[in-house]
Amino acid sequence: MPRKSKIKNTASHGESAGQSVQVIARAASVLRALEGEKAGLSLAQIAKRVDLARSTVQRIVDALRAEQFLIAATPSSGVRLGPALIRLGASASVDFDQITRPIMARLSQKLGETVDLSVLKGFTAVFTEQIPGAHRLRAVSGVGDTFPLHCTANGKALLSLMPEQTLRRFLRKPLPRMTPSTIVKIGELRTAIEACAKAGVAFDLEEHTEGICAVGTAFVDPLGRCMALSIPVPTTRFNKMKSDLVKGLLNARASIIETLGPNARY
Repeated sequence: MPRKSKIKNTASHGESAGQSVQVIARAASVLRALEGEKAGLSLAQIAKRVDLARSTVQRIVDALRAEQFLIAATPSSGVRLGPALIRLGASASVDFDQITRPIMARLSQKLGETVDLSVLKGFTAVFTEQIPGAHRLRAVSGVGDTFPLHCTANGKALLSLMPEQTLRRFLRKPLPRMTPSTIVKIGELRTAIEACAKAGVAFDLEEHTEGICAVGTAFVDPLGRCMALSIPVPTTRFNKMKSDLVKGLLNARASIIETLGPNARY
């Protein structure tokens, strides 16, 4: 009898732990659904995006509002991301930079090229960190600059991690032509995104800026943010360095994922 009781308690504990993990995962999906939605979303809109019952979303939203992770979007309805996330994000960003910057610096030093880190914000990529290359002729952008997704290496890598429903919403918008090489046909862009999903890397072959090519790869950090590492290189050096760029970039991504732990992925 005592042994039987012990087994029953263990099973109950396992079920409880599994349920807790599920609740956390669902709460994270609700928060991600609201990312970039400055005007907020209604409960029905959230439920549709995360594929959960409205009653389930209501319980999750109520709990997140109690902790100020969500706040009312309007006096009458809807919710948006709250101030508690800003405080957590600020603290996490410091730790994240301490992890990524040394890895980016080693990659830049090895290749002699600029290495960029960006984050997906709505339907744009925002540069958050950069290690300039050693060459006099190099590609450099400012931290905080925003870039389109369809014609950049980091952007296409980020698109490869985007849920299908969100990707479809993105592809409904016109794809502006930045250079003669910019992909503006949805079918061709989808092919590039699928290639990135398989190989782990995406390319910008003078699609955003003439004279500059780039390779990029993406991953999801423990906070659920879609991040991208990219290496922009003048076209005159890109072709002969391409294989080294890809290998170095994938190794750097693997190092970041390993350091961030099991909640990071690609």
